[in-house]
Amino acid sequence: MQTKQKNMKLGAAFLFVVFGLLFFALVARFFYIEVTGQAGGEVLAAKIEKKYEKQRVLEAKRGSILDTNGEVIAEDTASYTLFAVLDEKMKPNYVVDPKRTAKELAKAIDMDESDIYALLTKDKKQVEFGNAGKDISYDVKSKIEKMKLPGIGFTRENKRFYPNGVFASHLIGYIEKDEKSNEMIGKMGIEKFLNKELKETDGKLTFDGDRWGFSLPNSKENVKAPKDGADVTLTIDKKIQTFLEDSMSKVQEKYDPEQIIAIVSNPKTGEILAMGQRPTFHPKTKKGLTDTWRNLAIEESYEPGSTMKIFTLAAAVEEGVFNPNETFVSGNYKIKGTKPINDHSGMPFGENMTFLEGIQRSSNVGVVTFAMDRLGEEKLRDYITKFGLDRITGIDLPFEKTGTIQYKYKRDKAMTSVGQASSMTAIQQIQAASAIANNGKMMKPYVIKEVTDPNKGETIQKTNPTMAGQPISAETAKKVREYLGTVLTAEHGTGKKYQIEGYEVAGKTGTAQFSTSDGLSRGGGNYIFSFLGMAPLDDPELVVYVAVKKPKLEVGEAGSDPVSEIFNPVMKSSLQYLNIEPANIPNQTSEKISDYTDQPVKSTVENLQKSGYEVVTIGKGATVIDQAPKAGTILLEGEKVIIRTDGDMFAPDLTGWSLRDVMKVANIAKLKLNVAGNGYVESQNFKVGAVIKEADYFIVNLKKPGDKVQEEIEDKVQEEIEDKDQEDEVVN
Repeated sequence: MQTKQKNMKLGAAFLFVVFGLLFFALVARFFYIEVTGQAGGEVLAAKIEKKYEKQRVLEAKRGSILDTNGEVIAEDTASYTLFAVLDEKMKPNYVVDPKRTAKELAKAIDMDESDIYALLTKDKKQVEFGNAGKDISYDVKSKIEKMKLPGIGFTRENKRFYPNGVFASHLIGYIEKDEKSNEMIGKMGIEKFLNKELKETDGKLTFDGDRWGFSLPNSKENVKAPKDGADVTLTIDKKIQTFLEDSMSKVQEKYDPEQIIAIVSNPKTGEILAMGQRPTFHPKTKKGLTDTWRNLAIEESYEPGSTMKIFTLAAAVEEGVFNPNETFVSGNYKIKGTKPINDHSGMPFGENMTFLEGIQRSSNVGVVTFAMDRLGEEKLRDYITKFGLDRITGIDLPFEKTGTIQYKYKRDKAMTSVGQASSMTAIQQIQAASAIANNGKMMKPYVIKEVTDPNKGETIQKTNPTMAGQPISAETAKKVREYLGTVLTAEHGTGKKYQIEGYEVAGKTGTAQFSTSDGLSRGGGNYIFSFLGMAPLDDPELVVYVAVKKPKLEVGEAGSDPVSEIFNPVMKSSLQYLNIEPANIPNQTSEKISDYTDQPVKSTVENLQKSGYEVVTIGKGATVIDQAPKAGTILLEGEKVIIRTDGDMFAPDLTGWSLRDVMKVANIAKLKLNVAGNGYVESQNFKVGAVIKEADYFIVNLKKPGDKVQEEIEDKVQEEIEDKDQEDEVVN
């Protein structure tokens, strides 16, 4: 018994010592941590801070791309994604009443109530609403928030928005997420060329928060401010670009060509006012992008055809070897050791004609004769360089290419003078043509007007007009314009279809073959048809180049048809938009509009109607505050005049209006116009009579009259079929 008690005492003493040591070790560890603030080699304060430290991204905006007048072409806009919390543990922030929630949401998003209810009753903690719940606008978000639906929330992100849709798409480009950096970067055009300047830098908000991400009381917040990307203003004019896009779409639909290339420039500065092509693509959906990745105006070189004769003629005039009244024999030009150069099929064979008539008729033989026998092949080669046709222009866009000047053999030299054998790009021809239009001074083309930093309000880059050379004198340029003017007016001129009522145009047609797997293209529409023109002839304000490759022509149609159907409306509408006064308009059908600003609306409407104009007022005020067209513009009888009054603006009924008249409304009301389709207005996003505000998005859908008639016929046929089916059912 004593031995047992002794063992128990020893055991108790041992346990006392062990627990005593553990206690002292624990106390020692506590004091160590208290004094050093470390445990396991880590600073505890830092670990705690890391545990509670939360971060939120402060989103910056990628820089906007604007047209020359500040109209938005590309911008970042807030986009919201709708979600619903179904987890009851999140009381009270979960969907309490799925039936009511589904009913209310169906009023705001494009989704059936039954489908929404099915989503809200799933055994999940959180759900989204597919495409119907993505890219929600701020207005729709606000509408849903006013419904005060528990458990309904939104996530926000910036999305790139291209309000004009298909609009100089290869020039503007698009952005895409980079797989390596996970950042949005430019992939084409300006978006790529100025990606560094346009790119934004997100900010960061650091704070102490709980596991739900809510800020703890008295926590300190550290803010790293976001930095928006720079804004880029282009030389592109939205209205002129719209004229161009509209005309190209019509020709694309009517003639289904393989390619269209078109450029509008200001020859006095080198500014590119519009640039477009077909095929093209939508920068948001990327639809059509796989048809061609290249900006054809600067990356596609081809034999230009007879538009090259402009520069051959200019060189000969400058050197004093072009005598318009000297004669040559048409038909063919023989070169020893090779096949002769022939005139095109429309030229008479073996006739004596003047060199000026040769230009008017686009005679290959006439041009080769004065180029090779009067000017000389070496001089011609010098002028090819002077006109910049053997090198890139240096336009501020990525991937510019140059063509190839084939100048080794005698025949290649002769063919180069008439636009065959050698190749060049559309932008090279635009630059060279500026010398003809701008009294000898050749201007470097450019599209970037300026780059501004919105964070500091400073201009960080500005492009000034740059002279790329002076290949000819002002006197030569004037003479060449006069000669080219006769291409449109002479009895046998090839440019008759490019005459524009009220304006004198100078220019040259072009027809060129292109390489195929079977050799050179031949016959029918298997050519590149083009026209390079400028107006007004005496002092050109615009140069327009249009090329249409391989259009599908019907019997009786010519290659000049699709080209003129782009050139003519674009040139005429652009000149009118720029208030370039027509040279010859009958007095009885036109006059300059007066300035009616600050005048009473009633008397203004009466005066304009008496003059034969159709007056549309935007607003119900008593005083005119703006008008379109502006004072001094020459109008034709019956043209629409838009009057803006003081007070609220109200949406007019634009049904049946032309695009030009729609643009007047958008301009005077300062709306952001977005056009879909071609022809005349079929529908608009504003309800007639609704209040409209400046900077609102104005969307109109256009349709050609023929399409509408066809739809009516199809509807009628469908109704007859349905009626017949019903009759059959009754009989059966």
